[in-house]
Amino acid sequence: MKKSFRAVLFATFLVLSGSDCLRAQPDAIGEPPVKAPFLKGEDSLCVNDWWNRPKNPIIDLKVPRDQAVAFGLYTLSGRILKLSAQLYPLYPAETREVRLEIERDGRWTELARRSVNDLGWSTVFRIERWDDSRDHKYRLRHGESAVFEGLIRKNPSAKDEIKIVALSCNSNRDRGLRPEYTRNINHQDPDLVFFSGDQSYDHKEHTAAWLKFGLAFKEIFRSRPCISIPDDHDIGQGNLWGENGKVATVPTGDSGGYFFHHEYVKMVERQQTGNLPDPYDPTPVEQGIGVYHTSLNLGGVDFAIIEDRKFKTGPLGRHPMKGPRPDHILDPAYDPAVIDTPGLQLLGERQLKFLSDWAQRTDGISLRAVLSQTGFCGGAHLHGNPKGRLHADLDSNGWPQSGRLAALRLIKRANAVHIAGDQHIATLIQHGIDQHRDGPWAFVVPAIDNSYYGRWWWPADEKPGANPVPNSPLPWTGDFLDGFNNKITMFAYANPDTAQYASPATRTAHIGKPGWADGWGLIRFKKSTREVTFECWPRFVDVTQPGAQQFPGWPHTIKL
Repeated sequence: MKKSFRAVLFATFLVLSGSDCLRAQPDAIGEPPVKAPFLKGEDSLCVNDWWNRPKNPIIDLKVPRDQAVAFGLYTLSGRILKLSAQLYPLYPAETREVRLEIERDGRWTELARRSVNDLGWSTVFRIERWDDSRDHKYRLRHGESAVFEGLIRKNPSAKDEIKIVALSCNSNRDRGLRPEYTRNINHQDPDLVFFSGDQSYDHKEHTAAWLKFGLAFKEIFRSRPCISIPDDHDIGQGNLWGENGKVATVPTGDSGGYFFHHEYVKMVERQQTGNLPDPYDPTPVEQGIGVYHTSLNLGGVDFAIIEDRKFKTGPLGRHPMKGPRPDHILDPAYDPAVIDTPGLQLLGERQLKFLSDWAQRTDGISLRAVLSQTGFCGGAHLHGNPKGRLHADLDSNGWPQSGRLAALRLIKRANAVHIAGDQHIATLIQHGIDQHRDGPWAFVVPAIDNSYYGRWWWPADEKPGANPVPNSPLPWTGDFLDGFNNKITMFAYANPDTAQYASPATRTAHIGKPGWADGWGLIRFKKSTREVTFECWPRFVDVTQPGAQQFPGWPHTIKL
């Protein structure tokens, strides 16, 4: 009798609090919610008594209970399935258990159960000895009625061409659901989708923004493996120099380290990277923050997934100031050698060891690629607006130069290409190590929505470099030195339309419309010929129609 009365009382509370809770587990009221340890109000919409929060502009969290399972992400490598389940926030009386089922001979069979973490509302399934010779339908279940269904594809080892779609920078200035991406990418039918960072721009509210991200893109990764890695905005910073996980002393992060509570950072990484293959070396960094650098073999193409922010040294106090900020250099006459001081880290010794070991593996590997957040050079001249000329940006991996060279030598040793995002401008560059064009190729893909912060490749003299690309539709290709004196060869770039930055009103009017140079990258790995083709597609093109055009300068095919 007492238990029944408590159940009725709790159900009444849910109704009065404005939720759409349809079935609240009347026989299991449960313990009070986990008290969030966050110190600066992080994730306030989704922790503690979240149901008492007013309606927020990101997403409606009070969904009907048959929609409590928001989405799942999976990877499959070496016959190990890693699948994460992301739920909407749960009420205190609801079970924290999620079930994984697969379809066998027309019937659903339960494989495993996992408990959801109240900080972030996610969990991860890890299944060994997975039969990767055929497709499997799966579903994630919570309670009596909540279901998310998807498809785990077989290993595409028999395919000669492996396709990967790469996206980055999901700005919150456009809150739309991105149906054009779903239509176009599903039509292109990649074998893998890669989100390289900044899936969220709502710094303190990652869970709500991550749920909105899933709502926009789940029909893409519902039926194919997905790699998602967080970047600076995901963990609540404008820029990140992780310095092995130390505590940042300033919110800008340029002192090095993480500004928000370490449990918030750990939550973000659980949500975004829990489905990745097991890390190469799982030892946490400072504050107990985990690591996720690892590799994934898909159909004979081996992908190294690295964390190019976590170990990098912060610029504050590390070099003579050459600009108004420790990460910005405005003076084109400065000597770049003065900022490449001893002791600076880029990838860190642990990741260099990982890349070295990865580069030496040969079994079952036809081609290789490195996936990370950002590029290994300064690939833009104008930042933020058409008048914002910046000579060097230390947020890029062009700095420190010694760390860049160490990374590029290992990528070259692996005979790999590099795919990244973050820069809000699409570029196709061949790096130079000792001389121009002797290093690996790098494709930095455009922003999903580029209305947040534009960048332009725009040399001050408005002239091409040496050895420009023959017959290119772009005026400024060829061999250049970036602001750190790194050798780079520009093969293609996609600048935003400068007219859209004329005034704040003009910028606002153009959000969600063509002209920002937003879009996605498609990379084709052809194993028989060892060719890699880079494609770069504008957001609002319709690839289902004949004659759809890529950005000028693409596609471009190289042979490894």
